[in-house]
Amino acid sequence: MSQLETPPEGLNPLADGVAFIDNEYMPIAEARIPLTDWGFLRSDVTYDVVAVWGGGFFRLRDHLDRFFRGIGKLRMAAPHDRDGIAAILAECVCRSGLREAYVEMILTRGTPPPGSRDPRACENRFYAMAIPYVWIAPPEKQEQGLHMIISGVPRIAPESVDPTVKNFHWGDMVKGLFEAYERGGETVVLTDGKGNITEGPGFNLFASIGGRLVTPAGGVLLGITRKTVIELAASLNVKVDVGTLTERELRQADEIFISSTAGGIMPVTRLDDNVVGDGGPGPITLRLRQMYWDAHDGGKYVTRIDYG
Repeated sequence: MSQLETPPEGLNPLADGVAFIDNEYMPIAEARIPLTDWGFLRSDVTYDVVAVWGGGFFRLRDHLDRFFRGIGKLRMAAPHDRDGIAAILAECVCRSGLREAYVEMILTRGTPPPGSRDPRACENRFYAMAIPYVWIAPPEKQEQGLHMIISGVPRIAPESVDPTVKNFHWGDMVKGLFEAYERGGETVVLTDGKGNITEGPGFNLFASIGGRLVTPAGGVLLGITRKTVIELAASLNVKVDVGTLTERELRQADEIFISSTAGGIMPVTRLDDNVVGDGGPGPITLRLRQMYWDAHDGGKYVTRIDYG
C-alpha cells in the first residue's frame, strides 16, 4: 500500500515497517537501493540492529558504539553523527507505530564514479529501517529448546573478514544452515576448522559446564546480548569464561543457549543426535532469560521512544 492510498480505518499504513533512504522515510515495501551500490555488489557494508521492546530501545548506546567502531575499521564515514542516527531510528519507529521492533542501521561503501574501482572514491550511503520484531526462535519454541547442529563448514577466518565488524558475509552460515536442515536440525553453530566453537547465524553461544558459563572469545561478533548475559551472570555470581570452547567441551555441557538481539536468550536442548542435560531448558538458562526480559521494563538499558 502506498503512503498516498487510504488505509482501512484504524490501520497504520506503515505498520509493516518504515525505511529511511536518501533522506526520505517510506513504507518498507517501497524501499530500494541502487544495484551499483557496493554494499549489494561486494558486501562492502556494515550494519547494526537494535531492538525496540515495549516502546523503548534496548541498549541503543551500545549498538551505536559498535556501529561506529565498524565504520572506522572499514574506513568509511557516516553522513550523520550518533545523535542524528539515533533520531532517524526513533523516527522510523514512531512512523511505524511499532512497540516491538527490529531496527536496523546500515552503512554501505556506496557507488563509485563511472569507471572507477577505487573504494576511496565512493560516497558512503546510510540506510535505516524499522520492521516488526524478528525472532530466531519464538517464545513457544523456546519452551522446548532448539535442535542445533555443529557444522562441518568452518567459519570464515577472522584474518580475512573481521567478525567484530557486523557484516553480510554469510556464505558459510547459509551453507551450514542447509547442512543442519538436511540433518534434521533447526539451527547451526560453526567451528574455526580446528575444533573450536565460534558462532551461528546471528547469534553467540554459551555453554554451562560445571556451574560456570563459557563463551567463545575469538572468531565471533561481540554481541550486545552476549555482553548483557555476561553482566547478568555476574550479578548472580555465576562465573563466565570468555575464551576457548572446544567442540568436545560443548558436547559435554550441562546447558547450552544462544544469545541474540533477535530473540534474547534461547535454550538449545539437542546437539546433533544427543540430548543436552535432561532434555529441557536448564535452570541457568531460564533464570538469565527471565532477567534479560525483565531488564527491558526500564532502567539503564532502555531508551524510551516518544511516539508523539
